Amino acid sequence: MITVEKREKIRLAYFVEHKSVRRIAREYKCSRDTVNKAIASAEPAVYMLQAPREAPVLGPYRTQIDRLLVENESLPRKQRYTGHTIYLALQADGYTGSESSVRHYVAQRRQERRRPKVYLPLEFDPGTDAQADWGEAVAIIGGERLTVQVFFMRLNYSRKLFVAAFPAQTQEAFFEGHVRAFRHFQGVPQRISYDNLKAAVQKVLQGSSRQEQQAFVVFRSHYLFESHFCTPGMGNQKGGVEHGVGFGRRNFMVPLPQVSCFQELNALLMAKCLADDQRRVDGQEVTIGQAWELEKPHLRPLPARDFECCVVRPATLNPYSQVVYGTNRYSVPVELAQPHLVVKAYPFRVDILNQKEVIASHPRCYGHSQDVLDPLHYLSLVEERPGAFHHAKPIRRWRETWPAVFEQLLARLKEQWPDGRGVREFIGILKLCRQHPASLVEQAIAQALEHGCVHVDGVELCLRQLLTPAVQPSTLDLSDRPSWAAVGAQPVDLRRYDRLLERV
Repeated sequence: MITVEKREKIRLAYFVEHKSVRRIAREYKCSRDTVNKAIASAEPAVYMLQAPREAPVLGPYRTQIDRLLVENESLPRKQRYTGHTIYLALQADGYTGSESSVRHYVAQRRQERRRPKVYLPLEFDPGTDAQADWGEAVAIIGGERLTVQVFFMRLNYSRKLFVAAFPAQTQEAFFEGHVRAFRHFQGVPQRISYDNLKAAVQKVLQGSSRQEQQAFVVFRSHYLFESHFCTPGMGNQKGGVEHGVGFGRRNFMVPLPQVSCFQELNALLMAKCLADDQRRVDGQEVTIGQAWELEKPHLRPLPARDFECCVVRPATLNPYSQVVYGTNRYSVPVELAQPHLVVKAYPFRVDILNQKEVIASHPRCYGHSQDVLDPLHYLSLVEERPGAFHHAKPIRRWRETWPAVFEQLLARLKEQWPDGRGVREFIGILKLCRQHPASLVEQAIAQALEHGCVHVDGVELCLRQLLTPAVQPSTLDLSDRPSWAAVGAQPVDLRRYDRLLERV
């Protein structure tokens, strides 16, 4: 077969230079048949196999292989013939060839029998449909490489995308993702399509029926949208968000985000979602943001209040003034401890309530069997038992991170009152952190050490001075009253006081 460049030269020689076929064949060192083919067509002929190649060893067994592949269609999916088992069956019937030849022929026949997958192009009306799904990504949070769970929602008409990251695929995170997405879209789509997520589906029934989670039904009722669940294993039924998951991971999470916390990561993702509004999807006349402006009036309005995205569980106080949620233990202020409390677990925090009053709030822990302790919760108990100060776990953990002036203050107090009063005074000073920021208390302690007033009253005085700094008197402007300029600057005449006393 000659190259397309040589074919072009042959055609130029024949049609433009009017050379004979014999001469052209001689000059280009090819047969006259080749020259005639080049003259007949500028396009090279596509090679087509006229008849199957001979296979002297495998050939007699091809019919048997075809029969086994047809039989496969009626067998259970996990008990069908593979290339290897077909090879063993042929070997038992006298086949002496290689297994690779059998496997190659089986793959070829399967490819021929397989129907290509084709899909209908879809078109959606504004505000009618959205799709939601989870995906995984990697981010560096607080210097640690973590796998995060990323919630995606996509409006089908405008292609506007919402992305947010969570530590885990919990139901409360699933709801929180929706709430944030609805705020981002400034409305609620009429229908949302999902996979059969555990946060929404309790059990997949026959056909398209689903037994939904009660909490999801309540959530859906709050926002008044319909839900649609895909057929198991048919991700193409929500291909838009499937594409959005991959698009968001490639474009929003590359290079690996390096942030200090999830709040910073989600702020970064939101900025990229807003920037994505400037993108124009292939085949669309307007940008995503412009299409969303057209879609926004068709979205259902947001309710007056957001849904409270949390799991509510009763909890019992243990002897260490803690309640257990999951496998982790969260501290409760000893003054407010009650035998029976309520835990509200949000995606990023855990609140502990007595009736309707929140008595403690902690960052949510996704570890296993961890103690989440607030040292301020135990100060009253340590004050009653100052001998346990150096061994109390909440205080020992706090001492690992508190400022150096705290240690200086503790050393001075213990030196001044070695009988235990110094520790009690120090605990009283630590209690100031309940009402004031620790940084402000740190400044007050530093001033108290500098002035030598090393006790609770001295630190409180310094704290009040920091909170209410002295007001500098303003200068009185008397430029428009020159006659008053000398008031207060004239010499004092003490004889006036003598005359006043004489009258008395």
